[in-house]
Amino acid sequence: MTLTVGRAGPARATGQHGTRRRRPSSDARVAWLFLLPSLAGFAVFYLAPTLRGFWISLTDWNLLSEPRFVGLDNYRDMLADGKFWNALRITAEYVVINIGSQTVLALAIAVLMDRLTRSVLVRAAIVVPWLVPNVTVAIVTLFMLDHNVGFVNHVLELLGLEAQAFYGDSDQAIATIALVNTWRNMGYTALLFFAGMQMIPRNLYEAAAVDGAGEWTMFRRVTLPLLRPVTVLVLVVSVIGSFQIFDTVAVTTKGGPADATRVIYYYIYQKAFNEFHMGYAAAMAATLFAILIALTATQMRMLRASTSDLR
Repeated sequence: MTLTVGRAGPARATGQHGTRRRRPSSDARVAWLFLLPSLAGFAVFYLAPTLRGFWISLTDWNLLSEPRFVGLDNYRDMLADGKFWNALRITAEYVVINIGSQTVLALAIAVLMDRLTRSVLVRAAIVVPWLVPNVTVAIVTLFMLDHNVGFVNHVLELLGLEAQAFYGDSDQAIATIALVNTWRNMGYTALLFFAGMQMIPRNLYEAAAVDGAGEWTMFRRVTLPLLRPVTVLVLVVSVIGSFQIFDTVAVTTKGGPADATRVIYYYIYQKAFNEFHMGYAAAMAATLFAILIALTATQMRMLRASTSDLR
């Protein structure tokens, strides 16, 4: 490597044969070329429909006639709609139960795998439920949790307990849906936590053990702080996915009993494709979009997603 110094400028790096090194701007152009297909797909399948959805939210449209511009009327109607607020409350309840149980159980499974076994077979087994479609899981659990002929209630009766109407009880239905989806997703979430644990240097645990720290202390003082970047990823993705719960509700309860499981996504679907109030449905979808952006930004700020405790 030699340096060639010109009269009017700083030194320029040249290669072994005197060739000039490629400028960063050229690398940037190449990077943009690689990103172009993804950006085109994003613009066509995400950005354009999103902008179209915001426009529809300002109109009165029933899919049959031309959209009629009504301004913010749909948003005003939404703020006065008790069913909208009830759907939002039920969705929040689902998110709290689902995210809380899923995160705790997944973290426990990841710690057990890290401490006891790192078998590929075990990792493959715990992720199997995640590979099963939500609709299939909903249909299977609908029969398993049936009040009259369900296998789970049969076991409860053998144990001397009372049979439960899991999907048919307004007090249990949303919790049942949340826990069913927890069972489906906790294996995948556990693998994310497990992968994060593999990035923590082993010498930190050895040093903590030398200082007399027990398993719980090491988990609280070493594992949890250093898992924060992975935890942020898990929480952000899980919260967004939980707010979009639809298929399990559509298959099992259809929003019932007594609107106890009519989550916001299902309410949007009903307004759009059952009642053909597309403008109103788009207004609720736009509001949900804004809520998810606010929640994501809040989580990333509170959990300091841009920094890491691992040095």
